[in-house]
Amino acid sequence: MILSDRDIKKAINEGHIMLDPYDEKYLQPASIDLHLDKHFLVYDTTRYAVIDPKEPIDDMMKSIDIADDIPFIIHPGEFALGLIYEKTGVSEEYVGRLEGKSSVGRLGLLIHVTAGFLDPGNNLKMTLELHNTANIPIKLYYKMPIAQMAFEKISSPCEKPYGKDGLNSKYSGDMRPVASQ
Repeated sequence: MILSDRDIKKAINEGHIMLDPYDEKYLQPASIDLHLDKHFLVYDTTRYAVIDPKEPIDDMMKSIDIADDIPFIIHPGEFALGLIYEKTGVSEEYVGRLEGKSSVGRLGLLIHVTAGFLDPGNNLKMTLELHNTANIPIKLYYKMPIAQMAFEKISSPCEKPYGKDGLNSKYSGDMRPVASQ
């Protein structure tokens, strides 16, 4: 069951949902608004012409950090990894679901291609898989509202939270965008 605003507040107060920083003014009826950080990874298309998922791709991407008042510009058809400004986490009894804000979607921006799920026990700055589907560039600003997260309580606490041995948790605790592992 998706938590309501009052249940989100209760779960935060009980330590089951972690948001840092947390500001109650961003609480919506069944979600909380999240903001864009200043760190991005983009493919270096001047050096690479194809992605091979069997090969490491760390070197294929370059890091871009924007200033507080200078936008990141994502061009039509372009893909970039970004970050949520807030560190988000859930206990072994909850999951989080990241969704784009309607105002951002109406610009033609997708904020996640597939990875919008916050597993039980995970605590990180969630990676955004940004894709501009519009036919003109979009300016993205540091701390602009970009996403919302809904939370659900699972049927029972999980036995192995994200990041525990044997789970192959590749992105546990990330604080910067990380290329595909």
